[in-house]
Parts: sequence; structure tokens; C-alpha cells
Amino acid sequence: MSMDHGALVEVVQALVRVPSVYEPSTGRSEEGAARLVAHQLRDFGWTPEMDPVAPGRPNVYAVVEGGRPGPTLMFEGHTDVVTEGDPDAWTTDPFGADIRDGRLYGRGSADMKSGLVAALFAARAVADEGPFPGRIVLAALVDEEGMMAGARHFVSTGRAAGIDAAICCEPEDGEVCNVSKGALRLRVDFTGAMAHGAMPFQGRNPNPVLASFVSRLTAAELDLQARHPAHPHLGQVHLTPTVLRAGQPAQMNVIPADASVWLDVRTIPDVDHEGVVSMVGALARAAGRDAGVDTSVEVIDDRPAVSTPENSPVVRALCDAHTAVTGEPARLGGVPGATDGTVLTARTGMPTVVYGPGGKWIAHQVDEFVEVAAIVEAAEVYRETALRFLASAGR
Repeated sequence: MSMDHGALVEVVQALVRVPSVYEPSTGRSEEGAARLVAHQLRDFGWTPEMDPVAPGRPNVYAVVEGGRPGPTLMFEGHTDVVTEGDPDAWTTDPFGADIRDGRLYGRGSADMKSGLVAALFAARAVADEGPFPGRIVLAALVDEEGMMAGARHFVSTGRAAGIDAAICCEPEDGEVCNVSKGALRLRVDFTGAMAHGAMPFQGRNPNPVLASFVSRLTAAELDLQARHPAHPHLGQVHLTPTVLRAGQPAQMNVIPADASVWLDVRTIPDVDHEGVVSMVGALARAAGRDAGVDTSVEVIDDRPAVSTPENSPVVRALCDAHTAVTGEPARLGGVPGATDGTVLTARTGMPTVVYGPGGKWIAHQVDEFVEVAAIVEAAEVYRETALRFLASAGR
């Protein structure tokens, strides 16, 4: 039975038209998008489960049983999107899902509502071909653009148990991304003593210490890069100060008691995150020692890099499916940021691979779009991947 490509594109449009930005101040959340996904799952004849992660933020799951013994493959996507920003900066309605010249425009069109819907239609196509080994789990999770609370909840509630591999349907422009960069977010605090600006000798000013620390980061990054050469698909390790904050009260004639800097560290598979935290702590202490300023490092988020072997069954199945559908050799690649797959692999050891329609660099930009042909192609590749993975792993 052939897949209904027209219906596939229409459902992508319907989902893009739901402004599923998580924005408590305006009441926007993923709930509308999650309900639309659940409606589509019911329409396909399955029984979806809405699992609240937080108020107005439900994960949606469905299990498609193949009817024969075999492994479990998961297709995973997220329902949240980043803010559209200034709508006037767009040449089209950010949530209009307009199609122009073969491109479907809108916030979340590439990242990643087209991939999520393509997976739903692929699963329906697999089921339409008759009994198959094992099962397919479909998961639409919340908060991927935030702290990945949806993926963490999925794991902590035991939903990941028994899943043999997962495909994250993020936009990667047809690349089979078996590796993803790690992300380590740190806050470094400097604590001195407040004083009048006219009497600096009575205080311990944390601001020069913060400046000294930031100036040392360039050398620290170069040292990390020298010890961990660039990865062929992920590039270099980066250690970037992103937010600087002087203490309160922020007043012209007051030396603040404290100051902070936030660091965004992007790593490749052989970088030890604990070692990076220790190195940052040592740098901070060295900067503050002579000034009598205390320092501390808080780990805000820790997402290890992912490296799923090229010969993993899910990677092989996806590569073979890509070639079978497109006629082109599969290209291995890497994800420059973290995905829900990062959490799944880090917390369960589950093999994950990222593959989906849309340009790798278009996400979060004005006039975000996805090629309609790429949506259709991804759905067919997902179907072929599921058939190959479940059949081969089920033997």
C-alpha cells in the first residue's frame, strides 16, 4: 500500500500552524501540538498516551505492535519550537505553513515537525504492509529546546526500557548522524565583599577577577583543542563565555559583592566532562586567589557527546534505506548541538542516530523552511529503515 504523501504534507502544515513555543508569560506551550499528534495517532488506529511532564506540557507515546517476535525501534521527535521572534522580520506568516516554490515555511517546519510527522506516516506504512517483527514506538516529547525535560521524564518513568534503538527525526539534510556534540553548561561564581566605590580598599571586588578568568579561557580552549584534535564530523571543542553578570546592587558608585559568568562548553566524544569542570574550577581559583575572592563552579547541565558505532544495526539499516530510497550513497555526519537522543543515549546506553528532513543550519532562523520533497523522502527512508532494522535484528 502506497503512502499518502499529500496527507503527510497536510498534517505537517497543520502541526506547524500550532504555535507550540513554550512561553509561560503568554500561555503558549506544547499542548496543542501534542493533542494534534495524538489525534493523528488515533486516526491511524492506535491508542496514544498523553503523559504530562509539567502543566500544559504532555509527552505523547504510541506503540505499534508488529505481531511477530522481534526488537523495538523508536522514532522520536519533539513538539516544542523556539520563538518566532519578530514576525515582521519574516517574509511569510511564521505559523502559516505556506508552501512556495516547493518549500514549506514556518517556525518548526524543519525543526522538527516535518520529521516527526514523517515518522508517524512511515510507521503507518510499515503496519499497512502486514505483520512485522517486533514493534515501533512513536514518541513526541516536550522541551527539547529547553532542558530536555520530556526526554528525561521518558527515561525516568521507565519508558525507554526494552527499546533497542532510536531514530531522532531532527533536520540533518539527509546525513546519517551517528555522532553528536556534547554540551556542558557551567556557572562560575565570584564572591568578594561590597564597598563604596570611593573606598575600594574596604571591599574585595569580584569584577577584575571575573575579567582575569575570562581572559584565561582562550588559552584553556586552545589547550583542550590541542589535547583533543578536531573530530571529522563534529569539529573542535569550544569553551565559550556567554553571559556575564555583575552583582547587585548594580550601582555606579558601589563595588558589588559578587559576579558570575556562564560558560557553554561543546565537546567531542573523547572529552572528559569532569576533567573540564575541574580545569575551570582551577582557573577560577587561580584568578581569585590574590584578590581574596572566593570562587565556585556549578554544573547547570551536562550532556555527554554521542558516538553510535557505524556498524550499529540501526546505523546500517538507515544507511541502506537512504541508498535504497534515494539512489545515493548515505553520508555520515555529526550533530553540532545536543538532541533528545543525547539524553536517551547518556541515560540508558540506547543506540541513537539522527536523521531527518530540513537543512542542518536552518533551524531557529527567520523564514525557516523545509523542502516538501525532503519530507516525502524522509518518510520513505524511515519506512524502509524500520523494515530493514526490525527484520535483520529480529532474525
